Amino acid sequence: MTTHIAENETLLTEARLSAPPAERLVKYHDIPGLEREKSQYREFLAVDLAHTAMLVEEGIIGRPVGRSILKQLLRLREMQADDFPTDVRKGSFLLQVESFLLAAIGEDFAGQMHTGRSRIDQGATVRRLYDRNRMLDVMDRLNVLQTAISNQAARHSRTIMPGYTHMQHAQPWVFGHYLLSFATRLHDSFERLTQAYARVNRNPLGAVGLAGTSWPLNRTRTTNLLGFDAVLENSKLGREAWYAAEAIGALSFVMADMNDLATDLHLWSSIEFGLVESDDSYCGTSSIFPQKKNPAALETIKKAAGEAVTWLATALATFRAEGTGDQAMRDLPLIHSALQTTEGMLDLFAGVIDTLIVHDARMSELLAGSWCTASNLADVIVRETGISFRQVHHIVARVVRNSLATGVRPAELTGASLDRAAMETAGFSLNLSDEIVRDALDPRRFVETRVTTGSVGPSQVDRLLADACVEREKDRKWVELARSRLSSAGAELDRAVEAILA
Repeated sequence: MTTHIAENETLLTEARLSAPPAERLVKYHDIPGLEREKSQYREFLAVDLAHTAMLVEEGIIGRPVGRSILKQLLRLREMQADDFPTDVRKGSFLLQVESFLLAAIGEDFAGQMHTGRSRIDQGATVRRLYDRNRMLDVMDRLNVLQTAISNQAARHSRTIMPGYTHMQHAQPWVFGHYLLSFATRLHDSFERLTQAYARVNRNPLGAVGLAGTSWPLNRTRTTNLLGFDAVLENSKLGREAWYAAEAIGALSFVMADMNDLATDLHLWSSIEFGLVESDDSYCGTSSIFPQKKNPAALETIKKAAGEAVTWLATALATFRAEGTGDQAMRDLPLIHSALQTTEGMLDLFAGVIDTLIVHDARMSELLAGSWCTASNLADVIVRETGISFRQVHHIVARVVRNSLATGVRPAELTGASLDRAAMETAGFSLNLSDEIVRDALDPRRFVETRVTTGSVGPSQVDRLLADACVEREKDRKWVELARSRLSSAGAELDRAVEAILA
C-alpha cells in the first residue's frame, strides 16, 4: 500500500533537484527498482538492525536513540513485505524505511540510523545477503537432483545399453554408469557454487560510497552479526557486483549439465531409440495427433538452458566500460532471474529422473544386432596372437563390413569368417575358435571384463556409486553448515539488539 508524505518530510530529491522525477523515469526505473528491493525486505531489515546495533555498541549514536530505532525495526520485522507502506515518490527502499521511522520517532532520531553508511554500501550488503540465501536454495535443489540421479543409477548399475560416439554405436555401456557421469558433473558444479558463494559472502557494509568514512565503524562486528565470512577490504569494491557475474557463471554450468542430460533423454525417448520414457505426469499431448506423448518437462529444461548460455556474457556486457564506477556496476538484477530459473529447473528435473522409465529390453534388443563390441574383439585377437593393434583394427573393420553385407549378426560370427577378413587385409589367418570370437563379441562379457578405474565394469560402477554417495553427503553437509552459520549469526544479532533494549 502507499502512504502520503508527511508535512515535515523533505524528499531526498528535493534538496538537490529542481524538478520531480518524470513519469517515465518513475515507471521504468523507480517502480521496478523499488519492487525488486521490496523482495529483499528481510535482508534490508537485517542490515539496518546490525548497523544500528554496531553504532550503539561503538558509542557513535546514543543508546536512547538506538533503542528507539531498534524497536521500530523489530516492528517492521514482524510485518510481511506486502504490508509495509511504500510511496514511490520517497525513493529507494532505504528511504522508505527512513520515512517509516521518521513518522514513528521523529527525524532527529530516525535520521541517525544512516550515520556512517551510504545507500551504496547498504544496498550492496542487502543484495549479497539476498543472493547468498538464494544460492543456498539452489544448492539444496542441486543436491536433491543428485540424489535422484544416484538412485536411478543404483537401480540400473547392471543395465547394459549401446554407448554412442558421433551418434553411432561405439561400445557397450551401462545406463547407471552414464547417469553417474552427471552426478560427477553436478558435484563439480556444486563446488563452483561454493567458490562463488565464498566471494558473495563478504561484507561491504562500512565501505560507504567509495572511500570509507571518518566514523569509527566496527566492520568486523557487522560481518559477524550478518553471517558474512569476511570483510570486503577495499572500500572501492564495496559498490561493485562482480561477484554476481561469477555466481551467474557457476549457475550457467549447472544449466549446461542439465541441458546435456535432458538432450540425451529427449533423444533416447523418441520412437526410433525407445531407450527411456518420461512418466506421463511429466508429459503433454498434441491437439491434433492423438497418438503423441510429448516430453514437455525435458523440453522446458532444454529451453531454459538455452537462455542460460547468454547469462555470463550479458553480465559482463553490463559492466563494460565501468571505469571508476557507473550505476550499472552496483547491481546485476539478472542474477535474480538466473537463480530462480536454475532452482526451478533443478526441481523439475528431479521429478523427471525420479519417475523415469527405462526400457532395458529395448537396450538389449539394440545390442543384439550391434557391432559395438568390435573393439573388444580386436583386443582379444591382440592378446591371443600378439599381432599389432593397428593390423588387427583393419581385420576387424573388414569382418564387420563383410558381415553387414551378408546379414551376419555378431552372435553368428565364426572363426572362419574372421580368417577370411584377415586374409583379405593382412594376408594370413588367425585360427581362433568360434567360441573365442563369439565370447569377445558378447556385450555382457565386454562389461564384465572392464577393469580400468572408472570403467563400466561392475566393481567400478559400484565404486562410482559409493563415491557419488559420499560426494552428495559432503555437499549436503556443506549447505547444512552454511545455514547453521547464518542461523548462529541471526541469533547473535538478536542478542545484540536485546542487550541494547534491555
